[in-house]
Amino acid sequence: MTLRRSLLLGAPALALALPALAQRAPIRFAVGPFQPTAGDTRRAYEPFFAHLAQAVDRPFELTVTTDWAGIAVALANDQVDCAWMGPWGYVLAKDRAGAEALAVVRYQGKPTYQAIIIARPELDFPNFPDDAKGRSISFADAGSTSGWLIPHAWFKARGIDPRTYFQYRDGASHPANDIAVASGQVDLATDYDRNLAAMIAAGRVRADQVKIVWRSDPLPNDALAARRGLDDGTKQALLRAALAVDEATAARIMPPNYTGWEAATPTSYALIESAGRALGRIGGG
Repeated sequence: MTLRRSLLLGAPALALALPALAQRAPIRFAVGPFQPTAGDTRRAYEPFFAHLAQAVDRPFELTVTTDWAGIAVALANDQVDCAWMGPWGYVLAKDRAGAEALAVVRYQGKPTYQAIIIARPELDFPNFPDDAKGRSISFADAGSTSGWLIPHAWFKARGIDPRTYFQYRDGASHPANDIAVASGQVDLATDYDRNLAAMIAAGRVRADQVKIVWRSDPLPNDALAARRGLDDGTKQALLRAALAVDEATAARIMPPNYTGWEAATPTSYALIESAGRALGRIGGG
């Protein structure tokens, strides 16, 4: 048999092997900066992604981003296939690159949470924000739902620009914001109720070191989101695996207090999209 003939005979076998090789390529996951350090986040969230990877019979890679905007960029640029991300980060990725929310996470059985603003406990703000003008405040980075988008939108609706109304800074992580208030570095900071509860439970701050001076309306919890080009079969397998996580399984593979997932709908993140449009951060469509 000539070399040319053997190569031609081998071509169909190679063509059949290519889809199998692609199927076994690592699925690329990402998660935002939910914990104080990237190492903490990886340890807390990797078991869940290992569970998803097993469900789709693929090896996996996990990227832990250092800010909330970064995870939206990674998903939009097809650097990851699927991400556990904050609502605003998801909406940004949807607006810029057609990302799709597969599921909404449940925390203590609920698919919603609240943005909060915390203050040093000795400060008195009975008419917040009127009596907090000129105080120092730390916002999270611009990709954060509760730490940037929602409080900015709330202030704007009241004719307040926080950049000039307060001694303003942004770009911090949520844990760093809690620590900054607890240690007296700033007067006020943005956060979300789940994170503050977790920080107190972990002993990173004490309950008597901070107080809540503002709460948002209920907001949709984090999204499990897929990039636009991910094949439908893989997306559906990931969704089925997430929805099959009951409370007992969640206790093994998810961080404390997460209890499972529910399917996302076209309107799940409409409130976040509305806030993004109000601030001119996404299109008006």
